[in-house]
Amino acid sequence: MSADPAPERLSVNQMTVKQLSLPELAEACAESGVRGVGLWREPVRRYGVEAAAKLMRDSGLTVTTLCRGGFLTADDPVERQEALGDNHAAIDEAATLGTGTLILVSGGLPLSGKDLHGARERVADALAVLAPYAADRGVRLAIEPLHPMYAADRCVVSTLAQALDLAERFPAGQVGVAVDTYHVWWDDRAPAQIARAGAAGRIHAFQLADWTVPLPAGVLNGRGQLGDGTIDLRAWKEHVDAAGYTGPIEVELFNEELWTRDGREVLTETVERYVTHVGRR
Repeated sequence: MSADPAPERLSVNQMTVKQLSLPELAEACAESGVRGVGLWREPVRRYGVEAAAKLMRDSGLTVTTLCRGGFLTADDPVERQEALGDNHAAIDEAATLGTGTLILVSGGLPLSGKDLHGARERVADALAVLAPYAADRGVRLAIEPLHPMYAADRCVVSTLAQALDLAERFPAGQVGVAVDTYHVWWDDRAPAQIARAGAAGRIHAFQLADWTVPLPAGVLNGRGQLGDGTIDLRAWKEHVDAAGYTGPIEVELFNEELWTRDGREVLTETVERYVTHVGRR
């Protein structure tokens, strides 16, 4: 255990240090004093969902989120049924891991169309099926808006306002939103939407990453280490705190340079950067 343990609310998403295996991640968190982890379905499935759940419990770690469900915008009936089946499985995996939050990335435009509104409505249709199923298993669905540069191929929900418009069709205990600084920092309406979400109890996850330039080819792995970019991370934490959110604060970084380094070193650095740029509380 670290002599100066990590802040209690800090959670480190598995992708931040994806070079670490699940056992290595659990051990490194124990050494750094990190108490929470966000997990991803693919490595969890490779390790075994039940085995991963036991490893987290035995290591004293709380699984703060599972990433990810979603990709619900297909207009082909067979593809839609396949997507619903995969999301039912994701909900079951989240329940087994003991996390109350499954992150949803809605999906991009289908190849056959350019109708953003129609794609978002198909997300709502899918939520009508998935939300009660998740609630029965003690899992909340958190719609994560992604930066507009991902709207075509990955996520037709680009703003917190759009995410809340979808979420508010369902009970707050079933569907809410994930606030990720990397995706919302540019939107001057986002603070008001955070307040809107908080007032309704719909902030189900809060994630941190910094915005650095130039973006890498493909843009997906451009999330900067805390403090390396342009986002006022402490200010965004203050926004969610003011909205009444008291849950975990998860650092989720997709960064090729970080992945080439020693994962334990990156984890230790992430804790230090969090304290410096976000705070201990």
